Amino acid sequence: MAGKALIIIDVQNDFCPGGALAVDEGDKVVPVINRLMDEFDHVIMTQDWHPADHSSFASQHAGKAPFEDIEMPYGTQRLWPDHCVQGSPGADFHPELDWTRAEMVIRKGFRKAIDSYSAFFENDHRTPTGLSGYLRERGLDDLTFVGLATDFCVAYSALDAVVEGFSARVVLAGCRGIDMDGSVAAMVARMREAGVMID
Repeated sequence: MAGKALIIIDVQNDFCPGGALAVDEGDKVVPVINRLMDEFDHVIMTQDWHPADHSSFASQHAGKAPFEDIEMPYGTQRLWPDHCVQGSPGADFHPELDWTRAEMVIRKGFRKAIDSYSAFFENDHRTPTGLSGYLRERGLDDLTFVGLATDFCVAYSALDAVVEGFSARVVLAGCRGIDMDGSVAAMVARMREAGVMID
């Protein structure tokens, strides 16, 4: 039987109400995820972990505002408010999340010059986080994703999981999205088309 793992994406204070890049009702995923953990022997988490001068921050680009797009060497990059700065309270996991269950935490976005949505690759789609190797060595190939945000880090993680040869499922009750211009519906459709199971 396939080894199953729950992968919890970026349930951090800055993505919850009151945070620097708050996802509407982002904190509502916490009790759902805490319950889901009981169904899995293996729990892995990701943590957005940016240096204070990260290149995806609008504050680092004169005349640019959050949510504008710019071109980077690896392609189009959306600019964000400063968020999940290394060591800041905003980068901490939500206090009610039972994060002690995690056997591994993948930190992403710590390279100043490149952003990272996916749990598997930086945004150049080439630089690995190491998660694929970890999962393969552990024999974990049936992956369930929850967390924040549905239309960015959760979706890109699930899509990359399929590309990497894993079985991927997203539990929407354990996710919330930023939803800019219908981006949640668009990314859910893209995930389904790629073979991600949507619950």
